[in-house]
Amino acid sequence: MAQALQLAQRGLYTTTPNPRVGCVIVRDGAVVGEGWHERAGAPHAEIHALAAAGDRARGATAYVTLEPCHHHGRTPPCDEALIAAGVARVVAAMRDPDPRTAGLGLERIIQAGVVTASGVLEHEAREVNIGFVSRLTRGRPWVRMKIAASLDGKTALLNGKSRWITGEAARTDGHHWRARACAVLTGIGTVRDDDPQLTVRAVDTPRQPRRVVVDSRLETPLTARILAGGGVLIACAVEDKTKIGQLQNQGAEVIVMPNGAGKVELPALMQELGRREINELHVEAGCKLNGSLINEGCVDELLLYFAPCLIGERARGMAELPELADLGDRRGLKISETRMVGSDLRILARLEAR
Repeated sequence: MAQALQLAQRGLYTTTPNPRVGCVIVRDGAVVGEGWHERAGAPHAEIHALAAAGDRARGATAYVTLEPCHHHGRTPPCDEALIAAGVARVVAAMRDPDPRTAGLGLERIIQAGVVTASGVLEHEAREVNIGFVSRLTRGRPWVRMKIAASLDGKTALLNGKSRWITGEAARTDGHHWRARACAVLTGIGTVRDDDPQLTVRAVDTPRQPRRVVVDSRLETPLTARILAGGGVLIACAVEDKTKIGQLQNQGAEVIVMPNGAGKVELPALMQELGRREINELHVEAGCKLNGSLINEGCVDELLLYFAPCLIGERARGMAELPELADLGDRRGLKISETRMVGSDLRILARLEAR
C-alpha cells in the first residue's frame, strides 16, 4: 500500500477534479502490475495496473489507495474490471466519499466472492486526497493559506512592498504548492500592490490552477496581469453592469455574492468553488483578506514561511483578526510539519476546530 501511495502522488498536479489514486497488484509475493490515475478522463489506476499484470492478475491481490469506483463516468467502473480480471483479494486504503461509490464498490466485489479489506494506511491516503475528501464531504475545498513573513510576523512594509522577504528556495517551494491546487485565491489589495500573475512558473506542471480574486467593489484594473490569458473568476459584492462587462471583455467571469456588510460572502464563495469541483484552494492574499477568511471559518491549513529577519512593528502583519480580551479565545493551531527550505523555516499548521 505504501508503494501504491507513492504512485498516487504522481498524479499530484494532474488528476483534478478526480482523486489521486495508485494501485499495485501482487501475486505470490511479487509485484506483477502497477498504475496510477494520470488525469481526469483517462483510465483509473486499477485499469493501468490490470493491463500491466495481464493474466497474472488472476488470483492476485490488488492494493488500491481508494475504494474502486462503482459508477459509470468518463470511464467504466473499476470494481467490475477487478472482478473480471479474477483477482482474489482487494485491499483499499480508504472508502470513497463519492456517494456514487461510498462502499458500493467494495460491496460489489464482496458479492462476486472476492476477499476485501480496507483501512490500511487510511490516514496517509486521506492526506493525499484531502481536497477531494473535503469537497465530497463538506461541499467546499480544502483551503490552504500561504504566508511568507519575517520572524516577527510581518509580511510587507506599510507601503505594501514585500519582495522579497523569503529566499528563492522558499518561493520555488511555494510554486509546488500552487501547482497541486485546483485554484489560487487572492484579494484586490494584493492585485493593486503587487500586480501578480499567480501562475505556476518555478516548477514544471501540465496545467495552471484557476485564479480567483475577491474584489468587493470591482476595482481590479483592466490592465492587471492576473487577467492575462482569461479564465479568472472575480467574486464581488456589487451589481455594477458596466464594470462587470469590462472585466468580462478581458476574459474574466464575475459572480456577485454580497454579505450584509457589503463585502463578499466568503463561506458562500467556498461552497461555490466546491460546486465548481475545486478540491484544493491555495490562498495568497494580504492581511485583511487573510483575517476575514480565518475569522469566517474558511481556512483549514496554514503554509507558513518564516525568514530569518526582523522588520519591526510598523509593518503589515499576517492576518487582521479581532482584538481579544481573553487569551482563552485565541485560535489554536496544530503543527503538522516543520522543515527548513533554504534559509527559511516552513511550518504546516492546521486550525483547530472551535
